[in-house]
Amino acid sequence: MNQDTPTVYSRMEAAVPRRTARRSPVPFLIAWLLITAAGIAGAWFYTQHLQQQMSLQIQQQTDMQIAELQARYDEKLDKLESGYQTELAALNSKVQSLNELLAFTRDNASDKTDNSNKLFTQLSEVQKQLDELKKNLDVLK
Repeated sequence: MNQDTPTVYSRMEAAVPRRTARRSPVPFLIAWLLITAAGIAGAWFYTQHLQQQMSLQIQQQTDMQIAELQARYDEKLDKLESGYQTELAALNSKVQSLNELLAFTRDNASDKTDNSNKLFTQLSEVQKQLDELKKNLDVLK
């Protein structure tokens, strides 16, 4: 043949692209799986961290509210207790006065007065005077 023939083939080879070696998709898939797994693991760890923080904040708020309620409860209980003590002291005073009045009435109710009732009344008066003297001595000290 003539000399044109090798050039024709060489031109044809130049016009047709060469087939390049295809790379395997396995490394790409492995890299994609690793990146996806890392993203999922990171999201899971982050949600666990957020959950712990929220639990801690809720616990702190609950503790503060419980402490506040306990303080209010103690305050109200103290007020009630002091009020009851005042009422109890007043009631005790009234009972004591009523007992003295009953003792006085028994002493003077009949013509035949009982010496024991008079003695009780006198002892009660002496006890009161003794209490007053003790208070006066305490003040002088």
